[in-house]
Order: sequence, then structure tokens, then C-alpha cells
Amino acid sequence: MVYSEEELVPISALQHLAFCPRQAGLICLDEQWQDNQLTFEGNELHKSTHQPQSHKRKQIMTSRSLSLRSLQLGLIGMADTVEFHPRSKAEGGVRIASCGGHYFPHIVEYKRGKAKPGNCDLIQICAQAICLEEMLDIKMNEAEIFYGQTRRRHKVMLCAELRNETARLAHQMHQILNSGIVPHAKYKPSCKQCSLFDICAPQINQLGSAQKYFKVNLAEVLGETPA
Repeated sequence: MVYSEEELVPISALQHLAFCPRQAGLICLDEQWQDNQLTFEGNELHKSTHQPQSHKRKQIMTSRSLSLRSLQLGLIGMADTVEFHPRSKAEGGVRIASCGGHYFPHIVEYKRGKAKPGNCDLIQICAQAICLEEMLDIKMNEAEIFYGQTRRRHKVMLCAELRNETARLAHQMHQILNSGIVPHAKYKPSCKQCSLFDICAPQINQLGSAQKYFKVNLAEVLGETPA
């Protein structure tokens, strides 16, 4: 399937979806957003990378805030940083007229904190890579994520499994948007780290009614097992 320009969804939506379908729905359908300390620090880290610019150093051309798009997956967004390394045409290099040579891209995504469990960050950078591959008609094997806490780059292999999961989530995100229905909440420990915790109210919404929520909390106070 090929999507139209009007149907494109933000790459960032896949990261939200990988973390929690309800979070993705609240942000993309209800346009809800609220910063917490984690998102604030993340935004501060991205300020230096979200200024569109390009420069060349030691034969490597670096482009910041590079716009990306995939009509195959229906995605649009940008990459924090793309490094273009010299590579011959025979080795898969892409002609860049402004630099007078052939180069091959390498995506570097910037994140606060350190590498964490789950695949949210991996999904996001894989989606970026798929977009760039489609735009340049190339095949990339890896990308990197720079974590602000450790000040180190983490290599991400763009394997078939990760690509398939990214494509699946892109399809699911389009289904959610087309349905117009925000997914139900499923409470888990990581919910407390979400900036939308108070808006989402997962402990209430997952139970289905305020009455059930009241009964469960009353039972906990009394030290009883909920009926």
C-alpha cells in the first residue's frame, strides 16, 4: 500500500505506540501532551540537534534535522543527525551534487538518559532508516543512538525482525487514527514515568468504571481481597 501525503503520521507516534497504545492515541487523536522532568530533559538535549544545518568535517558531511518521509509506511518526521560518509558509487554511495562526490548516510538519534529495556527507541530509529532508504533508494544495515547520560553511542542493527515490527506498528498506528478511538488503558509499572499519567488515569480506565475503582481501593485500605 502507498499512502498519500495527507495520510502520513509522525515517526514519533511509533515510539509512543511501542511504549503504550493509549499514549499514542491520547497524543495523536486527543492532542493531549504534558511535559514531565524526563520529557523536559529530552527536549533540552534535542535543542542543539533540531536546528537545520549542515557542515563538513574530515570528509564527513553532517546534516541536522533532516526531513524524512516514507509513502510505503505512511510516515513523516526528521532525523536528529545524519552523517554522510564518503563511499564510492560501486560501494553503494549516493551522489550529492553540493558536495561533489558520493556518500552513504549514517543516522544518529539523540536521547536523554541511557539505553533502556524495550524497543521504543529502536523502533523510532528504524523508522527513520526505512524512510531514508526509500528516499535515497539504498539499504542501510545499522544506525546509532547517542544517550546523554552515558555520553556514548549505541549501535542498532537494522535486522529483519526490527524492520517487521516497525512496519507492523506503522500499520497499527494508521488503524488507530482511522478508527478515531483511543485504546483502553492497561496499567503497568512504567505508567508512572509517563507524562500523561494524570490525563490517562490508567488505574481507573483499565477497570472500566469509577465504582470498580472505588471498591478496589477500599479493599486495599481494609486489607481485603477485592471481590
